[in-house]
Amino acid sequence: METTYKMNNLRNSGHLLLLLGIILMTLILPVSAATVEENAEAIGNLQTALTVVWLVICGGIVFLMHAGFSLVEIGLTRVKNTANILMKNFMTVCLGIVVYWIIGWALMYGADYAGIIGSSQFFMSGADNAVWTSWWFQMVFAATGATIVSGAMAERTSFKAYLIYTVLMVGLIYPVFGHWVWSGAGILTTGPIVDAIGVGYHDFAGSSVVHMIGGFSALAGVLLVGPRIGKFRNGKAVVIPGHSLPLAFLGTLILAFGWVGFNGGSTLNGNDPYIGLVIANTFVAAGAAAIMVLLITWMKTGKPDPSLTANGMLAGLVAITAPCGSVESWAAVVIGLIAGIVVYLGVMFNENKLKLDDPVGAIALHGYCGAWGVISVGIFAVGQGNGILADAAYTAAGAGLIYGGTQQFIIQVLGTLMCIIWAFGISFIIFKVLDAVMGLRVPEEDEIAGLDIKEHGMSAYPEFVLAKE
Repeated sequence: METTYKMNNLRNSGHLLLLLGIILMTLILPVSAATVEENAEAIGNLQTALTVVWLVICGGIVFLMHAGFSLVEIGLTRVKNTANILMKNFMTVCLGIVVYWIIGWALMYGADYAGIIGSSQFFMSGADNAVWTSWWFQMVFAATGATIVSGAMAERTSFKAYLIYTVLMVGLIYPVFGHWVWSGAGILTTGPIVDAIGVGYHDFAGSSVVHMIGGFSALAGVLLVGPRIGKFRNGKAVVIPGHSLPLAFLGTLILAFGWVGFNGGSTLNGNDPYIGLVIANTFVAAGAAAIMVLLITWMKTGKPDPSLTANGMLAGLVAITAPCGSVESWAAVVIGLIAGIVVYLGVMFNENKLKLDDPVGAIALHGYCGAWGVISVGIFAVGQGNGILADAAYTAAGAGLIYGGTQQFIIQVLGTLMCIIWAFGISFIIFKVLDAVMGLRVPEEDEIAGLDIKEHGMSAYPEFVLAKE
């Protein structure tokens, strides 16, 4: 009886709840129908807010990469130049922020002039909140090119000359090529060249705009500044060990983390459904490239090389930066594996054949692997409307060679050549002028003593006693 009584109560309660639910729905439904437009607006505002937050966070992650660059560079160079390298990287950030605010953004994203250059919004005049968000995200990329040059020319370059070059990199070299590619009105994405080929050039997050610009500018600088004292003896390269492999590896991992913002943020949409795939492509390429370099050095020397293997990871990241939003994951692995081969052969070629002294391998890592990444778009891109990325807005327009397309490959090769000519050519001129006006290289005695004492009057490790070199 008690059980039956409880069941009847539960049944009656259920009927009451159902009745209340019907009454509430009757009251709510007319209100909901009347506010559909308001709800849609609220959802749109939420999506906009998510994108703003996504770009701000990703920009912060990319900003942290400057710490990674600093650690890699000081780890792979000698202790006597540590303070100098830290100052160069720190001032690269500080100068980059101000210069990109004054002129860099304007030349890159201002009103287009002939597809070559931007011509408005100097000093960020007329910027609204949306523009400021974009400025923040783009600014953290801007100084990276100069940081790449810093590593390649480390331990013998004048601090003053480097600072002037940084201003010109952020205020001219980087934003002009960036306008060609990312402004939406540049000569590589619209106009006669694109009309003739049929599709526009594609660099999703900067294999060319950031990395090739830095890498081939570094090539010009290294050619003019010359090798460090003692790097080559009787025509053969001599290993000059860096002072801290732990710092170099820590810097590498910080840089790898930074690529979450670098590539993930380049979707420019916090609601994008393919952010996960973009990031997955980024890191499978990185892992594949590191494994490839590990195997190559192990087979060549009988021992796996730590610093080259770390550079292998970065090589994969650099290469996948252009195609990560246009390829399937298996292609990302292939791109990474080839990037590992490219960075190893590039380092060996630069050192043994060209007699270039690049302490951190920046030319091969950023220049050569960046070029491979851009060209790989023309080989592996699925093309808009095809494959797993069929409805991604930022996928390369044309299909790659393996899918039967040729147009995307042609424009990618052309864009690669234009990037090399621009970065190397303008940087060579700038470095040549700096060398003539103030001297690009420090005096021999300063280089031997170390730039910490000679350029900054202090040591990064004041209690550390150096053996006389």
